[in-house]
Order: sequence, then structure tokens, then C-alpha cells
Amino acid sequence: MYVTDLPASEITIAEMLKQKGYATGYVGKWNLTSSPTVFPDMHGFDYAYYFDGALSRYVDDPVDTSLYINMHLPWAFSEIPAWAPRHGSTAIKEGRTIVKDSGYLTFSLADKGINFIERNKTKPFFLTLSFNAPHDPFQVPKSYYNRIQSETDSVRRVYSGMIEALDDAVGSVLKKLEQEGLTDNCLIFFTSDNGGATYTRATDNAPLRGGKATHFDGGISVPFFIKYPNGFKARQTYNHPVSSLDIFATIAAVSGAALSADRTYDGVNLLPYLTNDSLLPHQDFFWRSGYSKAFRRGDWKLYVNEKNKITYLFNIAADRQEKHNLAAQRPDKLKELQDALQDWEQKNSVPPLWPSAADVLIEVNGKWFRFPS
Repeated sequence: MYVTDLPASEITIAEMLKQKGYATGYVGKWNLTSSPTVFPDMHGFDYAYYFDGALSRYVDDPVDTSLYINMHLPWAFSEIPAWAPRHGSTAIKEGRTIVKDSGYLTFSLADKGINFIERNKTKPFFLTLSFNAPHDPFQVPKSYYNRIQSETDSVRRVYSGMIEALDDAVGSVLKKLEQEGLTDNCLIFFTSDNGGATYTRATDNAPLRGGKATHFDGGISVPFFIKYPNGFKARQTYNHPVSSLDIFATIAAVSGAALSADRTYDGVNLLPYLTNDSLLPHQDFFWRSGYSKAFRRGDWKLYVNEKNKITYLFNIAADRQEKHNLAAQRPDKLKELQDALQDWEQKNSVPPLWPSAADVLIEVNGKWFRFPS
């Protein structure tokens, strides 16, 4: 059996904050269990409205075609599961009960998040709102499709409409915080789990190379916004690389929660760095999914694909688009990064909790690469 459950030994942000008296909620794509007897409340969440799997339909059958547009992507490797009726891992749950969601899922998730804020606005609360948009299946309200007048490609038009709907959903949650006078004392993170899925043919990540499922920068470099009026006095752009792993340590610092001393944390509290641009929170970054690996140290990035039998060395500062392989010209730097990657792998040579189930072929800049999925 292919089991992908979050171990009970892992400490979630919700579990950490519950010790500080926070109400905790999870809304959206859970994707942390394949077992029908494991639920978010086992990992510290007081309230949850979610689905277990990697995707779920935005509108379940029957679809009112007068209100919504379906766009099938027969070339996408996720096409078949994307369009299956909600069932099992794609079913919508509230707590431990399967429920019928009759709305457009992006808006339903926003509404559940807003309701959670309303119920807990007089006390400290923590909400994870994990929208699945714009993951396939491509379903969009016609009113949002009609907003996109300049796009002639119907696939991209549906995709753009889904993003417009996501923007409005996020905006409605932020508006609720403003209406309740909570904005100044809220720490808000907004980020994505990966770059745009180029295999859908709906998007690219130009000028970055590659996209979702790849370890080129188009797949691993994503938007990362932080809103914290009590911590930042003015709008600013921070140009040094950070990691989503930093979210945990930053929240711990802001809430006054103590990090458990029995484990190693790869992330750091970002606040001292965001207010002092001369400091670097990280020098090294590692990514690995089976035979596809990447390592960045400063401005240098190593990419290895053992199945394609390729090794690339890029200088990201001079070549953000990862067009020029410098492995032959800089053997010294290549060896430095290879040795560092090998050392890291040896120290982290444990079986993956979420092993890849299959290989996928993805076109990147006219070449086909295999990537674990």
C-alpha cells in the first residue's frame, strides 16, 4: 500500500501555536495523508474544511454549463484523475465528515476561511488557507472567463480566469481582516508550492527556465509575500533567497512559541533579515526528488538529472534564465558544489516519506526531461 501520511511525531505550526492558546484552522488542499483514518485534527487543527489529495474538482457533477466552463487537457499527465467525480481523496470534508460543496471551490474555501476568522476574531488564531487554484482540472465561472478579453487561446483564457477568481478570493479574506480591525496585528504569508505547470500548456515562467516538477528555477522560484504592519514600517522588496521552511521559525518568533529542541530546523526567523538587507538568511539551498537534484550556493547552482545523464552549472546572478552551462569552464566550482551535494545527501540518506510514484516527461526549452512525480 502506498501510504503518504504525515507522521504523528512531526510538530506542525498548529500544534506549536495551540500551546500558546491559539485557535487553529485548516482550509483547502491537505495532501498530507492517504489513510482514511487520519485527519487534520490529529495534527493540531481545531477546525478543518479540506480534501485529502493533490487535487479536486472546482465544480462537481452535474456542472451547470450556463455558469461554468470546463477545459479538458488531454496532453496533461493529470487529466484522468483531475476529472474524476469527487470521491475518496478528492472528496470534500469538514472535520471528519464528507460534505457536499455546491459552490465554486475557490470561493467556498475563501468563505470557510472568513467564517473561521469571524468565529475566532476576539482571540489569537492561526489559519492555513491552502487554495488548490490554479491546479487542474481547468474549471472557471463564465463571468471570470469573460473578464479575459485579450487572450485568444482558450486554455490560457480559462487558466487566467481561474487566477482572477483566486485573486478575488484572497482579497475577500484580506478584506475581512481589515473590516474586523485585525490587519495591523496579523502576520500573513502568501506563497506557492511550485512554479507554473508548463505541461498544461496554459502558462510559462518566462524568463525563468522550466516549471512545476522540475528543479530549474521556473519550478522552484515562486512568489513569496509577507504582510506584517507591526513588523515592517514600509513596503519593501527583499532580493536575497529565502525558503518556505522559514515560515515555521518566523511564526514561532512572532508568537513567542518555543521551538522544540529535539530536532533540527532548516528554516530561520526572517524578521531580522528582512529589516537588514546586508544579512543573508541562507547560503545553501538543496532540492532532491529521486534522480533529479539541485543545489544552490550563493550565486552558483548545480543541477543534476541522473536519468537524463546531465549535469549543469549555472551562475544565477549572471544567467537568471539558466541558459549557459558552465560545468566545463568552471570545474573548480562544479566540484565544490558536487562535493557539497554529496555530503548533504549522505547526511540525509533516509527513505523519502513521499516517494515518487511515476516518471513524467516534460519539455523544457525544446528538450525533453524525465522528472519524478
